[in-house]
Amino acid sequence: MILDIVYPDGTAVHKDYDRPVTPEDILIDIGHHTENEILACRFNRVPLRMATPVSEDGYVELLDILDPYANMSYQASLTFLYIHAVHTVCGKNVQIKIENSLSKGLFTNLRGSGVHDGLDRKLTEYMMEQVKNKTPIHQTWLTRDEVITGIRTGKNRLPAYETAPDVKGTYLCELNGEKDLFYINTLPHCGYLKLFEVRQYRKGLLLRFPHIKFPNVVPPFEEQQVLYGAFSEENNWERLMHVRYASDLNTLIQKGGAAELILLSEALHEKKIANIAETIKMEGKRIILIAGPSSSGKTTFAKRLCIQLRVLGLNPLYLGTDDYFVDRNDMIPDANGELDFETIEAVDIALFTEQMNALLNGETVDIPEFEFIEGRKQYGRRMVSIDATQPVVIEGIHALNPSLTYGIDEDEKFKIYISPLTQLNIDRHHRVPTTDARMLRRMVRDYRTRGRDAAQTIREWPSVRRGEETYIFPYNSEADMFFNSQCLYELSVLKKYAGPLLHKITPEQPEYPEAQRLLEFLNFFVELEDDSVILNNSIIREFIGGSILMK
Repeated sequence: MILDIVYPDGTAVHKDYDRPVTPEDILIDIGHHTENEILACRFNRVPLRMATPVSEDGYVELLDILDPYANMSYQASLTFLYIHAVHTVCGKNVQIKIENSLSKGLFTNLRGSGVHDGLDRKLTEYMMEQVKNKTPIHQTWLTRDEVITGIRTGKNRLPAYETAPDVKGTYLCELNGEKDLFYINTLPHCGYLKLFEVRQYRKGLLLRFPHIKFPNVVPPFEEQQVLYGAFSEENNWERLMHVRYASDLNTLIQKGGAAELILLSEALHEKKIANIAETIKMEGKRIILIAGPSSSGKTTFAKRLCIQLRVLGLNPLYLGTDDYFVDRNDMIPDANGELDFETIEAVDIALFTEQMNALLNGETVDIPEFEFIEGRKQYGRRMVSIDATQPVVIEGIHALNPSLTYGIDEDEKFKIYISPLTQLNIDRHHRVPTTDARMLRRMVRDYRTRGRDAAQTIREWPSVRRGEETYIFPYNSEADMFFNSQCLYELSVLKKYAGPLLHKITPEQPEYPEAQRLLEFLNFFVELEDDSVILNNSIIREFIGGSILMK
């Protein structure tokens, strides 16, 4: 048996074995040092557990925590260990819900037993004991029919499979008698889960773990009060719409209730935007700064906010920070000789500050327009002045970075962070990753507006994420207000557009495994075929097309 083995750094090893071997055996055999621990692998582009034997010729890719699949395997396994620890320490009747991502971890809610002082310590002690003992995590593949007919793991677990006919199956996992269902490979034993933190936080517990920016440590804790408040608001919205799980959404669509859900979801968005506009007017703010990660819907939100401000008698000026790029000839290349348009140094901060202060002082300003083909600012096209009541609405990735606006009076600023924070769960123990929802949005928009295929979007996504971690996420705590741009129905809509694009990626392409993971994730959602009821000013229209605001 001949195996071509590739490490995360691209190092390749050619090995011949006369017996079946597991990826764990291979690591022991070749003893190659890696910067990060190997957690998962793919065999001929298909995910394979580290403890599963390989018995034929093929291509073995060893994956560390920087790989999306390996990262999710770590999270799934750690979540399983955490659930088991809660049931051991607090009792089997305690229900655990994985609520959302928060402070480089997962916020969890326990029902049936209040969170009390010292619980985080007790859970940590039990979990570390299992790590030390390398307690096995057993895994068995079950077909969808086997899950529905033979497994009973809780009242709100089976509907995820019963209402989703595209789901092919799932894994039944067992840890010290604890059983649960996972749609992604878990790690072979708890010994892999050395890095984690359980932290009491408000009315729940945070389960924290390594991150792509901090792969070998649990990252420092960050207080994210604005985001926590946004998730609380989203919970209220879900209660209003009676949709908390994928099965609720699927059932609603199957019963013909999608139109009402869409209209209610859009009405809640409009109400929130109107409230933000009223706050801006009440506080007399004139520099309105809007930032958020890729595919958040910043442009649609900014334009809808401008409309609501006009309803209140204000006449906002809308600007984008992209027009303040430094001329390309004046930019300093990075260490690789590339021009980085995402760094704050790519913005002409001095000009931006000068012009914003001039506008606030009632002066007429020659606002530039950046010509991307020529790589320089053009003047003489927008001679602008504003009166003492007019706000300036500014949208851009650096809008919340204090370095951009340090020369502007703080009392004039109102800062808004926007992101689609997905609160919808597949079931109690499986959340919908916000980053997946954003990548699907970007994939659909890139294909429609730029002719880029899904493989290119997947290929570029790690670079997009690194930019967000550096230039956007560190400043979300600067926000005065948060806007959750998630449309509760959107995954059923995005499935219609993204599904065919993902199916075009062939097994020979490097992006194939990630495409398959996304397709398996989308299988939990029923496709919404008729999306004509979605309003033409909806944020989701920015991605699927038909937006009146993007013309």
